[in-house]
Amino acid sequence: MKLGVAIDIGTSGIRAQKIDLETGDIQKTVITLRNPLPGANVMDHLDFAITYGLDLAQGLHVNAVIHIIDTLGIKPEELQRMAICGNPIQLSIFQGIPIDDLAYAGERKKEKLNIKEQDRSARIVDCAEIKGLEVYPNAKLVVPPAIRHEVGADALALIIKSGFLDTKETAIATDYGTNAEMALIHEGTIYTGSAAAGPALEGQQIRYGKLASPFVISDVEFENGNMRNYVLDAEMNAVKGALTDPKSGDVVAEGASMWRCAAPASLPNGEQEMTTCEGTIKATGITGTGVIAIIEAGMKNGIIQLPKINTPDHILYLQNKIRFFEKDVSSAGLAMGAIRSGHLALCNAAGIEVADVKKAYMSGAAGTYMDAVKAHQVGMVPFNVDEVIQIGNTSLIVAKEILLSEERLWELQDIASRIVSNHVMFATDQAFKDAYIQEISYWTEGMPFKMLKKFLKKKGLPQIDIPEKITKVNRVVEKDIPVLGDEGLQVLERVGTFLTMKVDCPECEKCIKVCPNDAITIDAEGVVMISSDLCDGANCKRCINACPKDKFKWQNLEVLQQSA
Repeated sequence: MKLGVAIDIGTSGIRAQKIDLETGDIQKTVITLRNPLPGANVMDHLDFAITYGLDLAQGLHVNAVIHIIDTLGIKPEELQRMAICGNPIQLSIFQGIPIDDLAYAGERKKEKLNIKEQDRSARIVDCAEIKGLEVYPNAKLVVPPAIRHEVGADALALIIKSGFLDTKETAIATDYGTNAEMALIHEGTIYTGSAAAGPALEGQQIRYGKLASPFVISDVEFENGNMRNYVLDAEMNAVKGALTDPKSGDVVAEGASMWRCAAPASLPNGEQEMTTCEGTIKATGITGTGVIAIIEAGMKNGIIQLPKINTPDHILYLQNKIRFFEKDVSSAGLAMGAIRSGHLALCNAAGIEVADVKKAYMSGAAGTYMDAVKAHQVGMVPFNVDEVIQIGNTSLIVAKEILLSEERLWELQDIASRIVSNHVMFATDQAFKDAYIQEISYWTEGMPFKMLKKFLKKKGLPQIDIPEKITKVNRVVEKDIPVLGDEGLQVLERVGTFLTMKVDCPECEKCIKVCPNDAITIDAEGVVMISSDLCDGANCKRCINACPKDKFKWQNLEVLQQSA
């Protein structure tokens, strides 16, 4: 059997599938709940790679992929092909391609620093040509093209798989995630952008948040003042959870039952009998879609009045003692505000009103499990759209396509070359900055929505509004990864990547004490181990600040090598 791996390298985690190259059948799926690089967003990852070295960042990426391929049950000599997809920063780091041209905005700045744009065209290379992938002696690496250096393969996947290029209406497509890629098409021209929305929409930086994975709350509804929880089961299907009192967490009614298989019992004739037991599905956290649903339902029912939660202790209680805090409201609000500001900025670049957008495509895990109507109501979808189409994980789909067909790879390159696009760099775009400043006030300071609209009008920016209609929803897929394979889904809570260095310092262990994520350990010989996927990176650096500068130097960090 010839085996291949399709991989979506996302900012918040990695999704990979083992595929039979002869039949095209998916055999197994593995997902991680974190990216191996320190930090919670793509800017943190950029900072780490630029500050501490591309080799260090690449080593973490490669080690994570080696761990994932091993978890898929593929031996190094068995692997024939590996196809990757994702945003240009993640794919460049994985391949060891310099990212300076992605780190700095503005042609003058790049010219001053003598930064050259890197070639990010489609390519097929021997894995042995990529540092760290020499462990796969028989495998080729397949990489899809970027549209432009800053508009990556994931944006191309979104544009192509959505049917975006064929639409006659003004439409917008958004991959809802930590680094929210979006594209607007108007009169044949595509306008692209990428909003660093942060990880709240994928369940991270929320107290009880998790990436979309089994047994997380993915949706809520209010029923006579109580909150009905909906939980993803082992196959990532949303099922009815418990009905709880949001002010106390008391269970008003149980949810759906889940059958669990016990160990097989032996019969006298040597056959096996499967025994079963029944139990109510339990939740372990909240995914990003659940966060959006909580805010939409809470605002509609008055229990959330931005930025406050109107309960005695200012906490919302869900099932299994899971809680939602006012800080979570603000974190999610900032992410939603970034996306609405991105949509507005693209419309401004195209010279149209937000009301002119009539169709919206939603992709990614968050875009799949999110209730599109609720997303529309809270401003994550342009307010005047007639239809929302939910299309699943387009990045992983394209990775699988190019894994199985070289012809498809070159077809994508041809499409990428022909797309007429204008990229809006939100970091320097005045329309985005003006809009986002007001979104911050709206979500975190309680500024009335009317005031937000008034400011946008004063600045001459496209107008937003509260939806007056319930939009039509076309749910193309039920799950962001529709087929998991006969061997099923395996979730890696930890990526298994580590940074290490030797330190010579007193046994104060200040670095361990100040780390908010318990990412650091030091052994008796002074060897530091940092779990890279737990580290908050540029947004934290408490360990660096707590220790003498000549002792705890991140410049001395090395990647702990992992064998295949």
